[in-house]
Amino acid sequence: MNYEEAREYLDQVSKGGSVLGLDNMRELLKRLENPQDSLKFVHISGTNGKGSVLAYVSTVFKEAGYRTGRYISPTLFSYREKIQVNERFIGREDLARLTAKVKKAAEEMKNSGKGSPTIFEIETALAFLYFVEQKCDIVILETGLGGALDATNVITTSVMEVITSISMDHMEFLGDTLGKIALQKAGIIKPHTAVVSAMQETEAAEVILDVCRKKECICNMVDPKQIEHISYGCDGQSFSYKNWDNIKISLMGSYQIKNAALALEAIEALRELGYQLNDNAVYQGMKKAVWKGRFTIISKEPFIIMDGAHNQAAAEELVRSLKLYYPGKKFYYIFGMFRDKDYHQVIRLTAPLAEYIITVETPENPRALPAEELKKAVAEVNPSVEAAGSLRMAVNQVMEQIDKDAVIVIFGSLSFLGEAEMAINRYKMEVGD
Repeated sequence: MNYEEAREYLDQVSKGGSVLGLDNMRELLKRLENPQDSLKFVHISGTNGKGSVLAYVSTVFKEAGYRTGRYISPTLFSYREKIQVNERFIGREDLARLTAKVKKAAEEMKNSGKGSPTIFEIETALAFLYFVEQKCDIVILETGLGGALDATNVITTSVMEVITSISMDHMEFLGDTLGKIALQKAGIIKPHTAVVSAMQETEAAEVILDVCRKKECICNMVDPKQIEHISYGCDGQSFSYKNWDNIKISLMGSYQIKNAALALEAIEALRELGYQLNDNAVYQGMKKAVWKGRFTIISKEPFIIMDGAHNQAAAEELVRSLKLYYPGKKFYYIFGMFRDKDYHQVIRLTAPLAEYIITVETPENPRALPAEELKKAVAEVNPSVEAAGSLRMAVNQVMEQIDKDAVIVIFGSLSFLGEAEMAINRYKMEVGD
């Protein structure tokens, strides 16, 4: 199997959708001799901030000299971005070879009546195999959906669980209250492990603390009152937290300060577990951490920002950040969402701020909301909206309308942000910028 054949197989499997539950995943990994059992994990769940916290913690580990695997979704620019060791994507040949191995096990499962693994299960198994081959000292592992029934939750060797900010999202799968969603997110917690959590709403915090008590875990939560000396800015941000003075970060967005504080809580707990994360590695890792798609500035002439604000909490933070960094500016949006998201709430929060909005359909995704349908929903809040037939058309339209005081914001589903950036770059090349 070559790389193209591997991608064709994986694309075909992806058409089967996703199913929550661990039975298929356990069966698949059993047939692959349970590679996950020889790895150590920092397991991250939550609604918003998972990727950013993963970036901070994994980069600190890398700076400290650890061979660090990380597994992420969704990706923005390359399929191989999902699986990384020391921030290098899995190679094409390795992906093809390991896909063939997982495919063989999956087909044996199906032929013996043991079920058919989903695409996320196959990718997760593939990642575990690769991390073992690469002799990773630690793997920073992000859940796909939820926690308790997420395919990544087959692991039994996590040294720490991190719970990022929890809010209302994926209610059709996780529950219709904050408490129910928190219970799913806290489902990754293993007995007698270290747990760190963002400061949560009371209902979610009570659930997390109750799970920790039952599993005899100590839980450290971020204390917002100890986040001090905050400096916001488009060229870098800084803050102090507890014993950490003047921590510098390169990730933008008002919310990144809290994400970084959560990462520091995790780092402190990992030090207590014996990991040699020296001060220099922490300062350098926090500063060097990169996570595209979360209030990412991709151009300064004009200012263009990408952000994966696809639920209410993320939309609130996006609006807060825009007002903080760009007071008095005009905002032009390129906006695309999945139909299974609460896009009405996202529109309610973000649309009033915009001078003009262009809606798009996120390309090649069955969950995508058509641009015309999204336009109708936006028009109920802000009538200055039109639908574009493609991302390329949307970029051309918005670039022709803006003036020097404009800020372009490309946001919504993470799945189209990478293609949007490529469309921006193509436009600039064509006009000679």
